[in-house]
Amino acid sequence: MVVIIGAGPIGLATAIELQRKNIESIIIERGCLVNSIYHYPANMTFFSTSDRLEIGNIPFISHGPKPTRREALEYYRRVAEHYELNIHLFEEVDALEGTDGSYTVKTSKGNYEAKKVVLATGFYGQENLMNVPGEELPKVSHYYDDPHKYAWQNVLVVGAGNSAADAALETWRCKANVTVVVREPTLKQTIKYWVKPDIENRIKEGSIKGYFNSEVLEIRETEVDIQTPDGKVTIPNDFVLAMTGYHPHFGLMENLGIELSPDEIRMPIHSAETLETNRKGLYVAGVVCGGMDTSSLFIENTRIHANHIATDIEKNL
Repeated sequence: MVVIIGAGPIGLATAIELQRKNIESIIIERGCLVNSIYHYPANMTFFSTSDRLEIGNIPFISHGPKPTRREALEYYRRVAEHYELNIHLFEEVDALEGTDGSYTVKTSKGNYEAKKVVLATGFYGQENLMNVPGEELPKVSHYYDDPHKYAWQNVLVVGAGNSAADAALETWRCKANVTVVVREPTLKQTIKYWVKPDIENRIKEGSIKGYFNSEVLEIRETEVDIQTPDGKVTIPNDFVLAMTGYHPHFGLMENLGIELSPDEIRMPIHSAETLETNRKGLYVAGVVCGGMDTSSLFIENTRIHANHIATDIEKNL
């Protein structure tokens, strides 16, 4: 038995590759199926074409040139059903005891015996905090879903990437009064090419107020303090959407005994060929392999991890 932690696309792909080698596996997921994709904005469109998101040789057909969040959720459900994968949802892994070939995976709902373990948890579940007073208020969210909630409200969007641009534009089009705060002098160049001119033009014309080289100082019930190059600015505020990015679950990796690189990237130590970590019989797969470097690994270029891991497990069982 192989226990896979994480029911994202790469976790599913790993289970499929193991199945093809007649190796039994179970997937344990603390949220819902493809939990990260589920938490994407409701109207989100992927940057990649659907064929680059395919796993298990199951075609992914989308209605447009780029698939939507809703289409991706349906696709991965269909893949899981086709292969009849053994998936336990809403169950959190707490600890890993034992050694290679005789592991015990302890979860919130029970224990599982495993010969090998694969960690494929991604990074979307751990938000990067601003660490400012008032960040704990209910009106502050690190996830953006649907713009309707923010109609006619004073909305502050923090961030410079795709998530921030989407949140700012969609809430503005729902008649929110939107302000964007960016720590850098410009928005990120990696913003989707069909979105970037839109957000830049809205800021340029003043429809969306933009503060660059700026950061949030404090959040209160009805206003927010912003430090700008021209000094502190206080603006009225109803909601804060902190699109400040995410990072892997380093606490879980440390609990599992995975060593992290000593630099700020905190990359899990692993073999580039087999994906096995410093703890023999414990593998990492998918974007979690990059640590804090969350902009270089995606579904598209980590699908191959499933094959590498399954091949190594077959060889060593």
